[in-house]
Amino acid sequence: MADIGKDITRAQQLLLDGHLVAIPTETVYGLAANALNEKAVLEIFKAKNRPHFDPLIVHVSGLAQAETLVESIPDIVKTLTQKFWPGPLTVLLPKKEIVPDLVTSGLNTVGLRCPDHTLTLELLKNLPFPLAAPSANPFGYVSPTTPQHVNEQLGDKVSYILDGGECRVGIESTILGFENTPTVYRLGGLTLEALEPITGLLHVQLNSSSNPHAPGQLQSHYAPRKKILLGTREQLLAHSYLKAGTIVFQNQLPGISDVKQVILSPSGNLEEAAQHLFAALRQLDKTDVEIILAELVPETGLGRAINDRLRRAAH
Repeated sequence: MADIGKDITRAQQLLLDGHLVAIPTETVYGLAANALNEKAVLEIFKAKNRPHFDPLIVHVSGLAQAETLVESIPDIVKTLTQKFWPGPLTVLLPKKEIVPDLVTSGLNTVGLRCPDHTLTLELLKNLPFPLAAPSANPFGYVSPTTPQHVNEQLGDKVSYILDGGECRVGIESTILGFENTPTVYRLGGLTLEALEPITGLLHVQLNSSSNPHAPGQLQSHYAPRKKILLGTREQLLAHSYLKAGTIVFQNQLPGISDVKQVILSPSGNLEEAAQHLFAALRQLDKTDVEIILAELVPETGLGRAINDRLRRAAH
C-alpha cells in the first residue's frame, strides 16, 4: 500500500524523479506524472492497464502554462477559462510538439484543465512541468473520490497519495472542443447551462467505441464488477431480485434491505448526488449483491453527467 499524506514537497520530488503520485482534484483523484516525460507517462498507462488509444488530460497551473503547450488559444477559450478555471472544465486545443504523442494518443489536440484544489494547485505552481493525470483507478473501473479508494486499487503502483480529502464534485470534468462548432465530448462537473451563455448552443458528441476524440468517451467505463440494471424508478419497481442492491436518487425502493440501498441525495440535490455516485458504486460492489439496480436522475444540470456515468457503467 502507498503512503498517504499532505506532504507537497515529497510529492513534488517524486514527480521530478519520474514517479507516479496520486493527486486530489475537485472532481476525482488523478494518477499524475510529468506530462512532458514520455517514460513517466508510459508508467501511467501501465499502472492503469489503460489502452494507448485513450488520451490523457494534462493539468496546468493556469492559462499562462496552458499557452506554452498549445499552438494558440481562441478568444472563446480565454473567456471560458477566465470564468471557469480553476474548475471542472477541460478544453481541447491544438498541441505543440513539446506534448508527447503518447499523452494525446496521436491526436493533434491536447486536453487541458486547471484543477480547483488548493493542494494540487500549489503542487503545480512548484513544478517546472504540467501533469498528465487520468483518474487514479484501474482502467474501466469506478473512479476514486477518496485517498482510500486509490490505495485499494493502485496502492502497489503509486509512490505517494497526496491526501486532499473527499472530492467535492465527484465526477470528472466536462470536456469541450472547438474544431468546428463548440462540442462537448464528455459531460461532467460543469453543466451545459453554465457553459451555453458563453458558447451558444453546444453540440454534444459523447460515444466512441475505439478511437476516442477525448478521454471518457468509451461506451463501457466507470464500471463496478457487479451487473447494473438501469432505469427509472417505475421501471426498477417492476423487477424483483432477491440479491439486489440499489442506488437511488432520493427515496428507497420497497422490498430491499436498507443496508443494500444507497440514497445519493435525500434532499434531491444533483450536486450532492454527483459527489456520492462513485462511492455508492464502490460500496455496493463490496457487498454480496448479485445485481445493482440504479435509478436514473432528472436529465438536467449535473443529472446529465450522472446518467452518462451510469449508462457507461451499465454498458
